[in-house]
Amino acid sequence: MKEPAKYLRVLGLLFLLAAVVEMGWLHGMLPLENRLSDFLVRHHARNLSPDPDIVLVNIDDASLAQMENIAGSWPWPRSVHGELVEGISRQQPKAIVFDLPFVERDVYRPESDAQFNQALQGKQNIYFPLVRLPKEQDGAGPLLAQVAGQLGIRHSAGANPDAHAALMPPLAVNPQFWRTGTINFANDSDGVGRRYDLYTDIQGWLLPSLPARIAQDLGYPVPQQADMLLSWRGGSRAFTRIPYAELYQDFNREHPLRRADELRGKIVIIGTDASALHDIRVTPIASLYPGQAILATAIDNLKNQRMMHRPPRWLGMAVCLDLLAALYAQLSRRRYVLRTGLALFLLSLSGLAASYLALDSLLVLQLLTPLTLAWAFYILCALQEYLRERKSRQQAVQLFSRFVNPHVVKELVASGGLSRAGESRQITVLFSDIRGFTGLAENRTPQEVVSLLNRYFSLQVEVIFRHGGSLDKFIGDCIMAFWGAPLDDEQHALNAVQAALEMSRVLQQFKQELGEQDKDFDVGIGLHSGPAVVGLIGSEQRREYTAIGDTVNLASRIEGLTKEVAGILLSRETMLLCGGALDFALAGSYKVKGREQEVELYTPTEKSER
Repeated sequence: MKEPAKYLRVLGLLFLLAAVVEMGWLHGMLPLENRLSDFLVRHHARNLSPDPDIVLVNIDDASLAQMENIAGSWPWPRSVHGELVEGISRQQPKAIVFDLPFVERDVYRPESDAQFNQALQGKQNIYFPLVRLPKEQDGAGPLLAQVAGQLGIRHSAGANPDAHAALMPPLAVNPQFWRTGTINFANDSDGVGRRYDLYTDIQGWLLPSLPARIAQDLGYPVPQQADMLLSWRGGSRAFTRIPYAELYQDFNREHPLRRADELRGKIVIIGTDASALHDIRVTPIASLYPGQAILATAIDNLKNQRMMHRPPRWLGMAVCLDLLAALYAQLSRRRYVLRTGLALFLLSLSGLAASYLALDSLLVLQLLTPLTLAWAFYILCALQEYLRERKSRQQAVQLFSRFVNPHVVKELVASGGLSRAGESRQITVLFSDIRGFTGLAENRTPQEVVSLLNRYFSLQVEVIFRHGGSLDKFIGDCIMAFWGAPLDDEQHALNAVQAALEMSRVLQQFKQELGEQDKDFDVGIGLHSGPAVVGLIGSEQRREYTAIGDTVNLASRIEGLTKEVAGILLSRETMLLCGGALDFALAGSYKVKGREQEVELYTPTEKSER
């Protein structure tokens, strides 16, 4: 198995395993999922208005100050609440809900509690909170079978008849008026409250929450489940609010200023957001969200059947696995990596948009974990592909710097033109062979010979590179080069012939350096143009970028004829491809090994030499 494919397969399996572990058990991404969901929920809620039939009578900071002259400091005598209840009841609301604790009797003002209970007489629509203490204290609580009727507790078929529960009912209220429910708003693990209890199961006994109790009595359907995911509408002050002190004072005026029916048919919640009373919670909407508004939201959800829902966890896992599988299938082709990234980016934007739009359907989609895992997988795969490509380019630069001009190497790598597979190209091949090498070697030490050859080859290779040629190889004292690969060159024949002419001039300069003793030192240059197979050819351990085919063989044969005819010889095919840029003289037709017909050869001259 090839290394990139093996890496991709191993990485894909690791990410599939990570997806199953994360979404099935670990849930390490859940805090980030919740933060994103909260952000979307918060912005979505801004465009919504809560139920206008739910009204908050609010004990705010101003009410505490205004009522101090009437009722003294907080807590006020409960007779004050009794007067308020009397005034609200005259307007015939659907329900009056206290979001205030009445767990202790007023031992210093018992007559005040009596007046409060007197105000409750004959009213069947007033509700109070029931405090559920920690379950560790259940053993000291009352027997549920004895208090179930008073507290509206239902039991299932398997309920434990000896079950106890630690509860704090509204003891300041006579038991005959107990229409109660819990107001437990538990925070998630990140400290943010998103759910409201519907029923608390205590050994088979179902203790209703206050919103569930109210909804049941008013005829609204209540899901038979432990809790509900709240659907928020508006900000923290979206519900209609009436300051407690303002309403109380209006009820006691001889000529009230407020409408006499403003609370008719309403669900009235009496609670507080005063800073001194600390009934503030953290919600997706705000970090300081009044408790009475949370209670109002829960009642709103049940009244209008607006509670939120999340898809089953297996669906999110299926989305994640499908996304990873699609990425693996695409990236395994090792093509269109950037397009795949763009597609994933657009898919991510679509997922966020879908999550936001799904809120209209009361659906909370949590796609951050699948998208995060998909992006992590893509980035690692793209990084591996980038490193592989970078290594390949570095190898290409290192390899081709031996054959072509460094500028050509940069252009080749930048254009992605390197093909490791063989390809057929129209090229011009040049062979240049040294004449008189024996005399050169006889008059010098081996070290001097090698030095001179290196000097000569360096000068000639520089000429080849300058004219855009590719150095194929050194064959003893012979140079093989070609034009037209690896980069396309429409004038490969002309460039090759011009290189041959300059190589001849450079040779003359080099001979002057050698001196009279090496006057026999010379070279023969043969050129031919035609099709050839060009590519990296060789074994797995060693490959060379070279050209093979009949065109190469014929160029070599033509170079062999230079001993008898001229220093530079080229075929008719090469001459015709040069056009009119150079002058050519016919050198004759010659029999060449491997060819039945004679080959017509020419010698080139510069235009300026005519």
